[in-house]
Amino acid sequence: MNFENLSEKEVFEITNPIMDNLMDASTKIDHKKHVQDFTDRLKSIVTQKYLQEVCEEYQKEKGFFSERSLLSVLRRPDSAIITWKQKFTKVSGEYLAEMVLVNKNGRFLVDHTWVI
Repeated sequence: MNFENLSEKEVFEITNPIMDNLMDASTKIDHKKHVQDFTDRLKSIVTQKYLQEVCEEYQKEKGFFSERSLLSVLRRPDSAIITWKQKFTKVSGEYLAEMVLVNKNGRFLVDHTWVI
């Protein structure tokens, strides 16, 4: 799969439901749901303990994820980088949500993601 052949809209339509799931699973601290669309590489990093610690920390400091709007879609031959403007419920300001999407054996998977 060459991501350069997909339109920005097509990439967004693939990634937005995946990011919705990540945000919901993160809010619920549901590890199984959170990593369901991760590559094996990312699954090895985001253990249940790691997710628990990260979620508890950001929820205490910033609250929960709220409004999110697309900023950019960058396409490469083997991946796409998607960024969103992200807000939280407890703090003001804008944060950056990011995802690197790859295709492994015909399935779209997240190989990197964070919110800063």
